[in-house]
Amino acid sequence: MRGLKDKRVIITGAGSGIGREIARRFAEEGSIVAIFDMNEKGASETVALIEKAGGQASAHVVDITNRSTVDAAVQEVEKMGPVDILVNNAGWDKVVPFLDTDVDLWKKVIDINLYGPLHMHHAVLPGMVKNGGGRVINISSDAGRVGSSGEAVYSACKGGIISFTKTTARELARKGIQLNVVCPGPTDTPLFAEIAAGDAGGKITEGLKRAIPMKRLAQPTDFPGIVCFLGSDDASFITGQTISVSGGLTMHG
Repeated sequence: MRGLKDKRVIITGAGSGIGREIARRFAEEGSIVAIFDMNEKGASETVALIEKAGGQASAHVVDITNRSTVDAAVQEVEKMGPVDILVNNAGWDKVVPFLDTDVDLWKKVIDINLYGPLHMHHAVLPGMVKNGGGRVINISSDAGRVGSSGEAVYSACKGGIISFTKTTARELARKGIQLNVVCPGPTDTPLFAEIAAGDAGGKITEGLKRAIPMKRLAQPTDFPGIVCFLGSDDASFITGQTISVSGGLTMHG
């Protein structure tokens, strides 16, 4: 894709799953990738995969719910050059009917899925404004568009990220900054495996496969193409948009 070579990219939650595959694809396109993840081992493994393939990457142990660690890591990356692209991918959830949840669970879900991306935007966007442009791709979820049983608070956060992205895209369009959202459908990731453990989880998985027109769960490799496209020069007139990658499970006009 055009315009990704030598671009500096921060990707959160890139120690595994979707984030890892996005990081590998940006590196293949010639970008310089910074992996932000709480899992030091996973982040290092992603860097090793990228470097083995001839790419450039660095690992940073970051808790996106902690603003001081976010600021420190962003500043470390900016010492090497301006951040051109930010991908907010990190997320977490636990599937529980809303009436069976408690405030502690709400807080954890909100801290990771809403406050985490807000911290990242607030730390990275001033540099993009100063440098005259940049791209942000937020990984939300179709749960934020149509809801998902057992994920009420998570859905609220992901819906909030969609609205936040649209608003910030309006505010920063004249600064040369474009923000867009990618919404995965059900995806075969370590988080999904954790959620779908046990006999009940197996039934949920099979039910989802039946409901998806393409008759399978998404794989982490299904997302890097659209994310890198939105970061590339080929998407130079796209901002404030929300794109579902769900095998047809959700279809929006």
